[in-house]
Amino acid sequence: MNEDQKQVYRMVQGSRERVFRWLESLPPGVLTQQHPDFAYGSLRNIHAHVADCYCNWLSRGGVALAARTASAAEELPDVTALRSAFAEVDRLMEQAFGEFTDLDTPLEIMWRCQPLKVTCRWLLMHPLTHEFHHKGQMLALGRVLGHPYPPGPDTDLLLPFETP
Repeated sequence: MNEDQKQVYRMVQGSRERVFRWLESLPPGVLTQQHPDFAYGSLRNIHAHVADCYCNWLSRGGVALAARTASAAEELPDVTALRSAFAEVDRLMEQAFGEFTDLDTPLEIMWRCQPLKVTCRWLLMHPLTHEFHHKGQMLALGRVLGHPYPPGPDTDLLLPFETP
């Protein structure tokens, strides 16, 4: 079950790996350099927010919250820590792929103190599309900070037979 969803997520992981490599190539201090015109303020904070969103939405759908729960971005000081946060996201996604057996049955969750009707498919896809939204912000912030993503393979969804 969910083999199509798993394949899509593998392509997302490959795209995410390209972002990690770029972040690892940045000079010291750029990862956490604040810019007031960007939501969450820094590359690190944006990426930490993405990991938190996966944990938050999947836990609302009944997936047992993994060891890593939403935390202050300051607790993730470098790319190694961000990689660990996303390793936890990967484990949580794998768990969801196993537990979400009926992807399109309506499910009611609480969001902002209100009931919200979604499906398990939506709970898998929303944080994934949210990641790409914020990845665009990260790439824009990198340009503004003077450290654009390098030419070459882009950060869009990997092609089916491409490696990161």
